[in-house]
Amino acid sequence: MPKPKSVKRNINPLVVALVYDGFCMFEFACAAEVFGLPRPELGANWYRFETCSVGGRSVHGQYGLKVIPDGGLDRLAAADTIIIPGWSGVDVSVPAAIIKALRAAHSRGARLLSICSGSFVLAAAGLLEGKTATTHWRYADALQRGYPGIRVDPDVLYVDEGQVLTSAGSAAGLDLCLHLVRRDHGSETANNVARRLVIPPHRDGGQAQFVQHPVQKRERSSLSPLMDFMRSRLDQTFTLAELARMAAMSERTFIRRFKQATAATPADWLTGVRVERARELLENSLHSIDSIAEQTGLGTAATLRHHFRRRLGTSPTAYRSRFA
Repeated sequence: MPKPKSVKRNINPLVVALVYDGFCMFEFACAAEVFGLPRPELGANWYRFETCSVGGRSVHGQYGLKVIPDGGLDRLAAADTIIIPGWSGVDVSVPAAIIKALRAAHSRGARLLSICSGSFVLAAAGLLEGKTATTHWRYADALQRGYPGIRVDPDVLYVDEGQVLTSAGSAAGLDLCLHLVRRDHGSETANNVARRLVIPPHRDGGQAQFVQHPVQKRERSSLSPLMDFMRSRLDQTFTLAELARMAAMSERTFIRRFKQATAATPADWLTGVRVERARELLENSLHSIDSIAEQTGLGTAATLRHHFRRRLGTSPTAYRSRFA
């Protein structure tokens, strides 16, 4: 397959979502909510959003819904970003016209993003061959069996391979869409979109698709003041004894309740918060790596690099060059 050409991103880049008979409504709504909702507060360069189908014909989706798309597959030829919001079934063949249009779009440099079972469409087009990809954990084995040339990772929320991006089931599509907004517009804009959606502003793609210990709302509320205190003083060092005393608990009780609330030890949780703050500073400031390490309580640049790579899979310098 020819090497994709780099293309200059347009003002108001066009995002086109493929719709099809039996289309997955929630996955489609994730893309429409992030890219299709007018956001004048974010400036003049926000996305344009369209839909397309084979032949431009109306399609029927889940829950009795009917969609009249903006056009046919020719819209994919104009798109900067193409979204495949699921597929009608992992055993349902992909029409040759869709495969041809996706390959052509990929060759000219368009970005392609799949949500949930939409990865099977990209796989059928040969666009995931030799790449790492994910899908809903229920479908991961089927994707790997059907396409052994793909490195399927069933344990992550999303995978960014640059031009081709895949996400896990349903709500992970929101995480991937926000990740793309962050790539294009920075963390402040992505955070504003997340705030309007009333969802967390950033879940790293490497986060597990499911957590064995769900957050306990009652415990989290009792520890929230302490957690806010820790966030506001990331450059300080805290001992377990100090934290337990501030929470008015024994050390053993404090550890147990903290893990119930966050599925992490206090030390692991605090490291995660520090890395997240370092990520924000890398995107939005000119501080040196040493300064960021000091401000976030990670101490040295070496320690920052260690934790950053362990949690985000890249170095602080590489992250800044990509997202700043």
